[in-house]
Amino acid sequence: MDWKTIIYVILLMSLAVAKALPRTSQDIGEKANIGQRFSQLQENSFKAIALIMFAQYMPGETFGRAAGMAEGVTALAKRCVAAARDSPDCLKPLDRIFLDTICQEENLPGFVDCCSKKDPERNDCFLSLKNFSRGFPSLLERPDAEAACRNHSQHQQTLTAHFIYEVSRRHPFLYAPTILSVALRYEEMMKNCCGNAEGPSHHLEECFQTQAPKVMKPLREDALRQEHTCGILKKFGERTLKALKLAQISQKFPKADFVSVHKLVVEVADMHRDCCRGDAPDCMRDREEILHYVCTNQHILSSKIKQCCEKPLLKRSECLVNAENDDKPADLSPHVREFIEDKGICERFAKEKDTHLARFLYEYSRRHPEFSAQMLLRIGKGYEDLLQKCCRPGAPSGCRSRGEEELRKHIYETESVMKTSCDIYKEKGDYYFQNELLMSFTKKMPQLTSKELIKFTTEMTAIGSKCCQLRQDKLLPCAEEHLDLVLGEICRRHLADPINPGVCRCCSSSYAFRRPCIGKLEVDESYVPLALTPGLFAFHGDLCTMEEEKLQHRKQEMLITLLKYKPQISPEQLGSVTAAFAAMRERCCSEADPEACFLKEGPELIKRSEKMLSA
Repeated sequence: MDWKTIIYVILLMSLAVAKALPRTSQDIGEKANIGQRFSQLQENSFKAIALIMFAQYMPGETFGRAAGMAEGVTALAKRCVAAARDSPDCLKPLDRIFLDTICQEENLPGFVDCCSKKDPERNDCFLSLKNFSRGFPSLLERPDAEAACRNHSQHQQTLTAHFIYEVSRRHPFLYAPTILSVALRYEEMMKNCCGNAEGPSHHLEECFQTQAPKVMKPLREDALRQEHTCGILKKFGERTLKALKLAQISQKFPKADFVSVHKLVVEVADMHRDCCRGDAPDCMRDREEILHYVCTNQHILSSKIKQCCEKPLLKRSECLVNAENDDKPADLSPHVREFIEDKGICERFAKEKDTHLARFLYEYSRRHPEFSAQMLLRIGKGYEDLLQKCCRPGAPSGCRSRGEEELRKHIYETESVMKTSCDIYKEKGDYYFQNELLMSFTKKMPQLTSKELIKFTTEMTAIGSKCCQLRQDKLLPCAEEHLDLVLGEICRRHLADPINPGVCRCCSSSYAFRRPCIGKLEVDESYVPLALTPGLFAFHGDLCTMEEEKLQHRKQEMLITLLKYKPQISPEQLGSVTAAFAAMRERCCSEADPEACFLKEGPELIKRSEKMLSA
């Protein structure tokens, strides 16, 4: 199997694809068949995308099997282009061909139930099996530099294909163009590091340690963002996703007119629909068409994207996502009073509700780049509720004007929450700020494991580090939009294995209000606290010899266990227990035999603490 030139051909092809792909089939609502897709993408690009799809659908299968199936589908595509274009197999939708190929394979017991269903239920079943966290070891975490370079020199033709396969099976929701971009960065890293393989081995190790995070960090961030978007689409539907994209695009392109922004919103939502249902070829085509539209219409969209549009196609999307918002038009009025004061508002709301609300969200978002997209959605929902109340027959005069007071109140509350969090972060620093989060979230969600609670609060603490140093006008978009990603992870965890009724309510009722809802959760009253067993709190001599980072981790695990044992513990009680533990540790670590000391003092500490907590 010759994978040698796949990445280079993909790059060259992608530069021209946006202009070369015919648009007629999508414009009239038809999906291109396998022969058309093969002709558009060409063999190597088609084969790489096929490998991605099979690896994402079958992450437990070997590279050889996924690659063999990709070869089989590619061979069918070539036959369909050459002679058999009217064959029933050639006229099937592409996603059906991929699933048929999997279902025709032998010894795949995990897919029997899905394969017994008919489309579209079969595709939905396969998508439900995709799992973001399958426990694969992290890629490039501790690479053997010498072995990697030896592999690169001896097996260059399959190494990058292997990497594509490994990334795909670990990230089943990651879009094909993103995986191809990551593969390019990987290939660049291998060339840069292994090009100097004659030097000392420690230089190789240093090169990999420096370069690997540059490959993997954007990958993890993209994977999380894309899974998050698919989660929003699946749980809250296309209307919510379109509203979110409308707010984000209006902020990024405030000079663009409503019609242009709305066109982009529809195209982006369509792209996510194709990408989230696993249709990799259509996903890639949709994305290329959007990039083509944006870059050929810079004059009406933004003055800040010129450099992005000069980049190669596979790097262009990431650049546009991270591009700064364009400047607001100089003549843009600061207020949108016409949406409150105009006499014909209720009539327009009644006749074209969604269009009217979309125009309000567009106008408000382009004026407020300092707000998060989630906050803008809450403002949009508040406006909708206001019109529903005030446009009823018999509504009191001045009803609509009261909405401004509610709006100011909500803005103040949101900004206060973020300011308070940042003040705590700046005062306490990473470790103690995370402990505050652990106390809060263990009480809200005691059903989560210690590992999960530490993971989620570590991510939240990183948000504090990233966002709390920013100017006030950048703080809210940074903090709430990054926090939204973490809360999305928690809600997907809840979907896979329900946490508790409070989390269920917050994760299900409203996307825009998810963050305030979770913020207001208190102690989960449905939780049955842990019983005090002999092994619940164990203290050993390694508490004296651990590195500081590991000791902090151990202390956090003990904090979580304590909170699961006594969810109603007061801050004063917690402070007393913490101080008693610190005194015991200092005393035992000064003894000749710390282990014996802990065995004696530990049970005594537990007894005293239990008595105090029961008082």
